[in-house]
Amino acid sequence: MRIFLIVAAITLLAGPVRAQTPNINLIPEIASKTPEEQEQEAAQQKAYKESLRKIPNAKVSSDPWGNVRSTDAPKTAAPAKPKTKTGSTAKPGSQAKIAD
Repeated sequence: MRIFLIVAAITLLAGPVRAQTPNINLIPEIASKTPEEQEQEAAQQKAYKESLRKIPNAKVSSDPWGNVRSTDAPKTAAPAKPKTKTGSTAKPGSQAKIAD
């Protein structure tokens, strides 16, 4: 009787698990294009390429800060400077005492 209950419990739990697995088709059906669809695609590609030819080439720089920068500045990065400590270099306790 116990074995029957265990088998029934496993069977009831396996149903929802099976429903949650995705249905993956490893061999998809390959749909071929009709001649009309091929002509439409060729016409779309031709129209796309013609529209790209109509776009003028940008010869002027679109850099808004271009006239602010100097043209003599080197393009390479400057070498890093060594870090310096900030604050006073006086030793603690060597401050002048204020007389009353």
